[in-house]
Amino acid sequence: MAEEWTLVTDGACSGNGTEDARGGWAAIIDGPEGESVLVGAEAPSTNNRMELTGVIEGLRSLPDGARVELITDSTYVANALLKGWLDSWRKRGWKTAGKKPVANRDLWEAMLVELARVGPVSPTVVKGHAGHPANERADRLAQDAAADLSLSADAPPPTPGEQLGLGLD
Repeated sequence: MAEEWTLVTDGACSGNGTEDARGGWAAIIDGPEGESVLVGAEAPSTNNRMELTGVIEGLRSLPDGARVELITDSTYVANALLKGWLDSWRKRGWKTAGKKPVANRDLWEAMLVELARVGPVSPTVVKGHAGHPANERADRLAQDAAADLSLSADAPPPTPGEQLGLGLD
């Protein structure tokens, strides 16, 4: 039987969508081997890029076949998985229902690789800043990472004029 893991993720971005935006992400992983915490940052960035990166990096840290409960305050991430947006975007050649390019395609494609590698992923959406202890902790970690750009990865910045990932169903 596959091991069960809980992955709590969050992203934060100061100056979201601007040239000076500072983004941070966090992933808190809890499973049979205990807890681990991952954090990172990039600039410039967007909040949605950081939300996605937290999930991707958290999934990358899990063993093949892991059963995952993903706890996130990002409806962007959760709806892409729960409402089939991700599958629809792929079938439409990475276009939204409005025929616009899907924002953050590079990250969605990286997430697909991880989703195929781990076992089932069950997203649970929690309301951000509403007292969920693990979500509050992930939020603080992501904000701290955004403030400390020495944690920056070499991820590509968003394309100028790129959608911020809103209304992509």
